[in-house]
Amino acid sequence: MNLKNFVEELQWRGMIHDVMPETETHLMETMRSAYVGFDPTADSLHIGNLVPIMLLSFYQRCGHKPIALVGGATGMIGDPSGKSAERNLLDEAALRHNQECVKNQLSQFLDFSSGAENQAVLVNNYDWMKEFSFLDFIRNVGKHITVNYMMAKDSVKTRLSGESAEGLSFTEFTYQLIQGYDFLHLYRNMSCTLQMGGSDQWGNITTGTELVRRIAGGKGYALTCPLITKSDGSKFGKSEGGNIWLDANRTSPYKFYQYWLNTSDDDAEKYIKIFTFLDKDTIDGLVLEHKEAPHLRLLQKRLAQEVTTTVHSAEEFEKAVKASEILFGNSTSEDLKTLDEKTFLDVFDGVPQAEISKEEIKNEIDIIGALAEKTGFLKSNGEARRALKENSISVNKEKVTEDFNVSEKDLINGQFVLLQRGKKNYFIIKVV
Repeated sequence: MNLKNFVEELQWRGMIHDVMPETETHLMETMRSAYVGFDPTADSLHIGNLVPIMLLSFYQRCGHKPIALVGGATGMIGDPSGKSAERNLLDEAALRHNQECVKNQLSQFLDFSSGAENQAVLVNNYDWMKEFSFLDFIRNVGKHITVNYMMAKDSVKTRLSGESAEGLSFTEFTYQLIQGYDFLHLYRNMSCTLQMGGSDQWGNITTGTELVRRIAGGKGYALTCPLITKSDGSKFGKSEGGNIWLDANRTSPYKFYQYWLNTSDDDAEKYIKIFTFLDKDTIDGLVLEHKEAPHLRLLQKRLAQEVTTTVHSAEEFEKAVKASEILFGNSTSEDLKTLDEKTFLDVFDGVPQAEISKEEIKNEIDIIGALAEKTGFLKSNGEARRALKENSISVNKEKVTEDFNVSEKDLINGQFVLLQRGKKNYFIIKVV
């Protein structure tokens, strides 16, 4: 198989924080298997998971075999790394459901089905941990790692020295042993020699390399990437509404697209290397173009296009662009009617609304009533008449006059009418 230099690829993309010596040489010798663990405590991944997903995807594109490990067993425990408190534990049925959802999302980035030698594999550590008795585990695994070694890990030290009154439970303390055993299991059963993850996982990953060395007499390798931050210091992957999810039902493609489109210049330059598959020459060219005319936001537009298309589809990307143009550009009533309900509400998020009955809309409502008495959008009939004379009133993005009536034919998705005064003053009539 034609191998590309994976470590070199990550270096120019700014995706290496720590890497164990000789990893690059090891990966250039032949096709190797590597794994990254994913937390199955939700039925969707979010964009905070995109970095480890991209690690696996670049790995496969460089000719190697990626293993995505869903932490069914570790998800029942909780990893103390980067956490200030112990998390809720899930039952097996919920974890299995989440695993299927996660695989579907990973399939947008990884080849699980072509039959190629380096086809990706999904595994669940619950499958090999569920039969392990506590006595067997502490006898066969626990005796090889000292408490001193475990206490020295940053993730443990942080929780023990933190201000949280809860401290660190024994369950969480053993987490690194279980993650370490995953590496040993995959080393023995799938010839996996590399574990990757975020920089906060270095301690857990190196516990795995220790178990591979002490129990199997082999050599495991470790590679971590930096934790992604935003240039303004706020947390990457969060918006005012919380996480940005990969599941379209949790975060619409329009809001997903908008998140990337609204990144700062500095962040866009960093993110386009990490979150897209564009090559170095293409990215360098885009960065130069952007610097010549930053107001055109070429970097942000290309970043939003690439990530939205990969996660959702080219069709959903086109819809998101169209929805953006409806809000900010010249669009028609017909354009508005192409929006599904969720996208419509996302586009006009925060716009004031008033409800009217189906009966009223059937009988038609004169525009003065629709603007004032029926909705309160404008304060009085007089104000409504003045606005209409000024030609500043639109219904569903089309200018109307005083003789216009709002009727069923004006409904968007059979439910909404968009009123507008001037360029930026919107109001929604919702039919119930």
